[in-house]
Formats: sequence, C-alpha cells, structure tokens
Amino acid sequence: MMRAGFAEIDITPPIGTHKIGWLVDIVSDRVADPLFARAAIFDDGAQAVGFIQTDTLCVRWSTVKEIRARIERAYGFPGGAVMVAATHNHAGPAVATAGEVRRDDAYVERFIEACVKAFGEALEGLREAQVGFGHTFEWNVAHNRRVVMRDGTTRTHGSFKDPDALYIEGPIDPEVAVLAARAGDGTPLGCIINFACHPAHHGPDTVLSAGFPGVVAAKMKAKGWPVTLYLNGASGNLHTSDPTRGGIDLSMEETGAALARDAEQVIADMTFTRDATLAARSRTVMLPFRTITEDEVRGTARGAQRFVKPELYDELMPGLVARIRAQGEQPAEVQVLSVGEVDFVGIPAEYFVEHGLRIKEGAHPRHALVVGQANGMVGYVPTQQAFRRGGYETTFAPSSRLAPEAGDILADAAIALIKERGRG
Repeated sequence: MMRAGFAEIDITPPIGTHKIGWLVDIVSDRVADPLFARAAIFDDGAQAVGFIQTDTLCVRWSTVKEIRARIERAYGFPGGAVMVAATHNHAGPAVATAGEVRRDDAYVERFIEACVKAFGEALEGLREAQVGFGHTFEWNVAHNRRVVMRDGTTRTHGSFKDPDALYIEGPIDPEVAVLAARAGDGTPLGCIINFACHPAHHGPDTVLSAGFPGVVAAKMKAKGWPVTLYLNGASGNLHTSDPTRGGIDLSMEETGAALARDAEQVIADMTFTRDATLAARSRTVMLPFRTITEDEVRGTARGAQRFVKPELYDELMPGLVARIRAQGEQPAEVQVLSVGEVDFVGIPAEYFVEHGLRIKEGAHPRHALVVGQANGMVGYVPTQQAFRRGGYETTFAPSSRLAPEAGDILADAAIALIKERGRG
C-alpha cells in the first residue's frame, strides 16, 4: 500500500540578513515573498524515500549530513533515503560562504531545525495515497546562456547584438516532469515538479525572495495542491535570459505561472496508481581538481570571464589554491531515489544540461530526472567541450575548481546506479 505525506515550513530570514548568490555582499531590506523548506515522503510498506526542497542557493554537504542525522535520531527514518535539494534561488540567505559573503551560522541552525521539523510533519501526515507521473515540454522559459564567438571562445550571457557572436553553444532540457500524490478520494496531497533553469530574479538587489520556484508553489497551492516541491534540474548553463533577444527574459511571475500551467496540464492527463515501488541508492565518487596554471590563477586563461567584481577573484586565489593542494580530491554523493519507473538523480553541483541529458538517455528504459544542487555543492560542472571554449562557468574560482572530466564521472555513477535498479 502506497502512503504519501507532504509539509512545508516558512524559512524566510529576517530583514537585514546577508544574501548569497551574487559574490558581493548584499544586505536585504525587503521581503518580496516567503521562502520555504518543503518535504515529501513516500512509503510503499517495504521502503520509504524522502525529499526536502529548500528555497536557497545551495545546501552544504555538512548541513545535509546534520539534517539527515537529526531525522534519523528524531524519527528513525534512514538518512540515506533522504534527498536534500536547493532550488538554487539567488535571492535567499547566506547558507554558505560565497565570494565576499560569509555564511550566517545562526540562520543555518534555524534552517536545519526547520528542515527536520518539516520532515517530521510530512511523516505525521502520511496517508494512503495514489501516485501519478507525467511530463510535458516547455520551450519558452529556459535558454542556454552560452554564446560561441567567432574566435571559438564562449561568452556566458553573450548577446547576438555583438557582431562576433556566432551561435548558442548547447541545448536546453525542455522537460517539465511532475510526480503527484492524491488521497483515495482524489484529494490532492502534494506534488514534485522537476525543470532545469537558473532562478536568478532579485539576485543583485536587496530583496529576499523564493524566485520563480516560489511562484510555482504558490500557483499550484491556489489550484488545490497544498505543497509543491520544485526540484531544479541540470541548469548550470541555463537561464531565463534569452541571448537571442539581447538578454530579455520572462519575469519571475511569468516564469512561475508558465511552469505551473504546464504542471496543471500534466496532472489533468495523469493516471494514478497505488502500486509504485520505491528504492534508494547512493554512491560517493572522488572528483579530481583541475590542473592549476598561472593563467588560471590570473584569470587570463582562454575564454576566462570574471563576473560582478573581477578583482575579488584575485583575493580568493591564495585560499583556493591552498585548499585544492591540501584536499587533493573532492568527494561527491550521487543519489538515486526511485518512485515506480521514475528515478530522481541527485547531483551536488551546478551541472551542465548536456550531462543531465546524457543521464536521461543512458537511463533508458527507465525515466530519469536530474536534481541539481542536491546533497551538497561542488560548484559548476561544465562539459569538457565547454572547458575548451571558456566562459564564466569554467573560469577558475571557488565555484569552478574541478577538472573537465568531473561531469562524466558523476554521470557514469548515476547511470550505473539506475542500471542496478533496472536489473533489480
């Protein structure tokens, strides 16, 4: 018998909280809309899996570890079957250190408590349920933000107003996937929406906001779905900004409304069942750091692109180089939580869309969905081709420090975990 439970808790920080997501230190002075931690739990009687989604830029691995440990102590739920994923919202509190911004430890403790409490409320709310899955395609929200120039380099957020612009470097992932749960009488319990796109609205200003994922959840709530988790996909090189139109994009509200309409359409055509089985698997892989060159350190490597405050990169270099030399390798957890024929693949990175699409293709005949910023954060993970061209995401920095082969290592691990489920 399938059971499902959902819950959400407000995690809006107080005005005056420092924001994260723009490298420079920004102090908030207004709240545009609330931020939440949301939980979804599924239990088939033999296995249970849980999801926690937060309206933050990321969740550090140490924070994930603490959330899982407290869930195990409080509720006896296995931490290894819990995925903790951030929406990658650029207008939230400093849950990690990035650029000039220092982690707000007091807020992080409150954040952990809220995540654990939301999970407990979802457990308490478990009830007999039917689950359904479906998907559609959305072509008007996300855009690949990397423009190849005539000299063979790539400019992130390049524009075709530039006479040297040549073409868009890569694809998008247009899939809008929905996993929904309802009670036996048809009452909606909650849903999970998966789509790949950077939520960067309100990033550079002083406003706290959940971004377009918050709009999606609010729109779905208005349509009768009390809790909606937005699990962002492989969105490292995807953005609402359209380089073919000079960077014009949909507003936060328009973006969220479009994705909510897509989800409603999917649910309307959905077939529900009580028979889906669950599984949880994970593997920790070791990722190599890139070879450090003088050009990397100075920001003069081919195609290097330092955004926002270029001189800040120079300030960060000594600490970054020392950390890489001391650490040697970067551990990263790859997790797969399965609900029926759908595999949610947690990747702790701003993962390039090409890697996500490769996992989806390699998972066939199972239906894989990639969840970025899940169970930690190792920074940008571009493709090997992207490293040859440059651009912001490949420019050496604390947010981009891994070797070009890191993305393939993660994808190989994910596909292997999915194939194990298929053989099972």
